[in-house]
Amino acid sequence: MKFAILAAGEGSRLTSEGISISKPLVEISGIPMIERIINSALKYSFSSIHCIINEHSPDLKEYLTTKDFGIPLHLIVKSTSSSMHSLIELSAQLKDSPFCLSTADTVFAPDEFRNYIHYCNDNLTKADGVLAVTNFIDDENPLYVNLLQNNDIKEFSDNYDGIKYVTGGLYFFSPSVFNIVNKALTSGVSRLRNFLKLMLDEGYTLKAFKFKKMIDVDHIKDIAEAENFLSKITLKGNIKA
Repeated sequence: MKFAILAAGEGSRLTSEGISISKPLVEISGIPMIERIINSALKYSFSSIHCIINEHSPDLKEYLTTKDFGIPLHLIVKSTSSSMHSLIELSAQLKDSPFCLSTADTVFAPDEFRNYIHYCNDNLTKADGVLAVTNFIDDENPLYVNLLQNNDIKEFSDNYDGIKYVTGGLYFFSPSVFNIVNKALTSGVSRLRNFLKLMLDEGYTLKAFKFKKMIDVDHIKDIAEAENFLSKITLKGNIKA
């Protein structure tokens, strides 16, 4: 299995608030967010890391190319118009095996990530994808997820409509998801959320795994929220050094 990271966004909201480094390098409790994601992957049987960053992040490029993470890291440096296009750029490296996909700015509890990976492994033959979802909603533009009783995803919505869960920036996919890339491009699909909607329209089976809390770091206030969240987990003994 491979682990992929989408880190090609510009982080414009953090930049407007005075953050001068690339968003994935913003530290949460002393650890850059992208390193925290990579460290999560290192604890499991992923064979390699595949990451895409934009062309305007020389500090992030230097960080990823000079630091030894103890696992092969394949880097694509290319500015893209959306997260879906970033995934397509990674497709050549991911199309031969199941893979886990993460945004660079999602923060979650390590024990929940462990349970998520186990759930994904147990359901690889039952679904084309497993999405992390949470009922902790603190996003300016969340993607709502309507679930069936067996945790299959029934539909995605950009509107609340009483739906309790939203996507959390963590996905596990079969390489079969790339079979509809051409249809996505020709039909004008331009965002990852709309690519997910297309999967359902095309008959793909997507399951959900529920996280108690996932934090999408878009603003300075989210950094404090994430640090407070992880400090409480540490006090409970769920994070092991």
